[in-house]
Amino acid sequence: MDASRTIPLLILIASAALVGGALLFQYVGGLRPCELCLYQRWPYYAVIVLSALALAAGRRGITAAVTGLAALAFLIGAGLAFYHVGVEQHWFAGPSACTGVSAAAGDSIADFRARLMAQQPVRCDEPQWALFGVSLAGWNLLASVALVIFCLLALRRRA
Repeated sequence: MDASRTIPLLILIASAALVGGALLFQYVGGLRPCELCLYQRWPYYAVIVLSALALAAGRRGITAAVTGLAALAFLIGAGLAFYHVGVEQHWFAGPSACTGVSAAAGDSIADFRARLMAQQPVRCDEPQWALFGVSLAGWNLLASVALVIFCLLALRRRA
């Protein structure tokens, strides 16, 4: 198999494995994703489609373009994952839909209850699972950065 198919195939396998792992954690492991977890999947979905198209085309020019776009998508994914890790570590304020609700001074109980009832049940600022102290968002950050490096090395090798 030549490089015009090998690189997109490896990118496709890695992206599908990461999304598949997230879906296994969700549907088999019972971990419900928060809003930021779902956003982090979108770059992988885009890369799966792009790399499948590159595999179907099998041309070097398309492979290079798709590898560059994949690197960009993985970089965006790394940014989303970094933001999510920051929200979990309380470095950044998270989206109001998935972070803690607190009563502001002067709020009535009815206002507080309305905000509480409108809140998404899965919080972005509390990791549900971690391995070696690293949350799923942290592992996704590492995977995204590794995939950016892989894509850039593949592009450099072609040059």
